[in-house]
Amino acid sequence: MSTFSTKKSNLITREGYDTLERELRFLWKEERPRVTQQVSDAAALGDRSENAEYIYGKKRLREIDRRVRFLTKRLEQLQVVYPSPKQQGKVYFGAWVQLEDEAGGLRQYRLVGADEFDLRLNKLSIDSPLARALLGKSLDDEVKVLTPTGEHWYVITAISYQPITDKE
Repeated sequence: MSTFSTKKSNLITREGYDTLERELRFLWKEERPRVTQQVSDAAALGDRSENAEYIYGKKRLREIDRRVRFLTKRLEQLQVVYPSPKQQGKVYFGAWVQLEDEAGGLRQYRLVGADEFDLRLNKLSIDSPLARALLGKSLDDEVKVLTPTGEHWYVITAISYQPITDKE
C-alpha cells in the first residue's frame, strides 16, 4: 500500500469556487448553444457520415456535457473555506507560504483545494505531501517532506492569508 494518498479533498477557496462557477456558466450559456448551432448548421448540409464539422461538433457537445455534469456535481460537494483571524501566524488552508529550500532558494505557494491547484500559478494542492507537512506549522519552523523523489527540508520564511509581497 502506498504512503501517498490520492484522496481528493472537498475544500476550495472562494476564488476557486467562483472560477468553477464561471466555467460552468460559460459552458452552459455560451459554448454549448454556439456548438449546438454549428452542429445544426453542419447537419443541414446533408450527408453526416463524412461531414467533419458535424462529427467534430457532436464530439465537442459530448465533451461539454460531460464537463457540465462533472462541474454541477462537484460544485455541490465542495466546501468553501474562508480564512479566520485565529489562523494568523500558522499555515492552514488558503495560506500563502514562502519556503526556503536546502540550497537557499525561495519558493512561494498558496495551499488550495485539489480542484484549483496549478503549480504554474504557485497553487499547491492541500492533498500534496508538501502541503500536508506544512499544515499547522509556524514561521521559522523546519519542515521535512517525504515525496516520491525523496526527503526534502524547508524552512518557513513567511505566512500570510493575502499574497506575499517582497516587503514582508
